[in-house]
Amino acid sequence: MNHRIKTIGIAGAGTMGQGIAISCALAGYETLLFDINTESSEKAIQQIRQSLDKSVSKAKLTREAAELSFARIRRVTQLSKMKADLIVEAVVENLGVKRKLFLELEDINSPASILATNTSSISVTQIAAGLRDPSRFIGLHFFNPAHLMKLVEVISGELTKPEIALTMMEFSKSLAKTPVQVKDSPGFIVNRVARHFYVESLKILGEQVTDVEGIDKLMRSAGFKMGPFELMDLIGIDVNYAVTTSVYEGFNRHPKFKPSEIQKNKIDQGLLGRKTGRGFYDYPKK
Repeated sequence: MNHRIKTIGIAGAGTMGQGIAISCALAGYETLLFDINTESSEKAIQQIRQSLDKSVSKAKLTREAAELSFARIRRVTQLSKMKADLIVEAVVENLGVKRKLFLELEDINSPASILATNTSSISVTQIAAGLRDPSRFIGLHFFNPAHLMKLVEVISGELTKPEIALTMMEFSKSLAKTPVQVKDSPGFIVNRVARHFYVESLKILGEQVTDVEGIDKLMRSAGFKMGPFELMDLIGIDVNYAVTTSVYEGFNRHPKFKPSEIQKNKIDQGLLGRKTGRGFYDYPKK
């Protein structure tokens, strides 16, 4: 554990928030989990329990470690109770929503608390704009599934204190992660590079070079664990589209990052991937 940080607050109980909460609890941190939708946070606790049980069944975790970790996670139903040494936000990829949330979190927490965003593409400096003390604000970008993926991008905004970045590097290591310091630029490193994995695949589909299954099969045969369409369904087509749009706008609408109408049409139809049961593939209810 990092000695400066004992309690973690996770704002957002979706897939990313759950994974971050599991990572923190496994590392010994007392973890608060909040979502504006109380039903979502109730469901999240159940899913965290299932995820830990799955790790036990695969012999990746002992039953004792799973029980101890689960006991460290506490659901919080009021934002006013989100007081911690470190707050990690994992809500919708929307600048306005994130800014509003952090303004509230800054008022709730002490000046010593660190505020971190899990944004995958929005400027950390932009999100921090309006805070009384942006020097304690930083990007802490985990990857999905957060409790399994090792990489964490640690992104300093223009006004982030260097010691905050160092603290977050050490904190990430305490979670058994591999942190990398990254400059605050559109898409940072991984999502900037990954855009073309998705954008070019969608272009190939639009040009009818081959179909969804064909592209995914070819990419898996080339060594990728999942094809681009399988991955978009897992991440959420809406989430993937939002990241592409953010990077596109961040690079002054450079055509190489232009979002695909194919994705937009899926979103308009409510076909968002695994979470809705249909995306580029169908996912029958178990």
